[in-house]
Amino acid sequence: MGRQVLVVGGHGGIGRALVEMLRHDTTIDAVHATWHHREPEPLDGVTWRRVDVTDEASIQSLAEEITTLDWLINAVGWLHGDGAGPEKHSREVNREHFLRAMEINALPSLLLAKHFRRQLKRSNAGVFATVSARLGSIGENALGGWYSYRASKAALNMALRTLAVEWRRELPSATVAALHPGTTNTPLSRPFQARVPADQLFSPERTAGYLLAVIAGLTPAVSGRFWSFDGEELPW
Repeated sequence: MGRQVLVVGGHGGIGRALVEMLRHDTTIDAVHATWHHREPEPLDGVTWRRVDVTDEASIQSLAEEITTLDWLINAVGWLHGDGAGPEKHSREVNREHFLRAMEINALPSLLLAKHFRRQLKRSNAGVFATVSARLGSIGENALGGWYSYRASKAALNMALRTLAVEWRRELPSATVAALHPGTTNTPLSRPFQARVPADQLFSPERTAGYLLAVIAGLTPAVSGRFWSFDGEELPW
């Protein structure tokens, strides 16, 4: 029997590319994907559901509909919008912007883990992976700036690490992972691409291929680690 996969944020740049690759993978039996703001067109082999990842009741309802699952990939992320962008200086920090970053980048993975724990426990090789960012690495932060985004991704990384400790005891067949996708040509990164070398700006399809290769190689022995798209383990 093939894997059952859920891509949360499946209508975003990276999420949509993941969905496209997974639905053509002959080892996958079912692809579930979520959207929020813009309803996607139907795709063969994909079951779409509208979900607000900041609303726990919405996530709980999704978990009640999907009773069997092997991989859960959370590709939801937020960097800018509504006139707010990354802060270059502490004087630019805005309460609403900071809380919005936490609400979208950090909290949803914990809510997803809470409500999909039962499904992943039943899997022989469950994976719970979230798209994080290298900017969330405290050990690599030598440039500063981007306070809200960095803090929210660092919070996400800590949540995933903590989840892995818990699940090592309670879900020994499951693997938890934080994933850095590299700079990908999506609306999230578009305002900040000017100084990115062409060979370091990936298409969503290229990024999705890298991330799925990393996920496919995960085992419970490496649960709770932070991985770059190229398979490099990143420092927290």
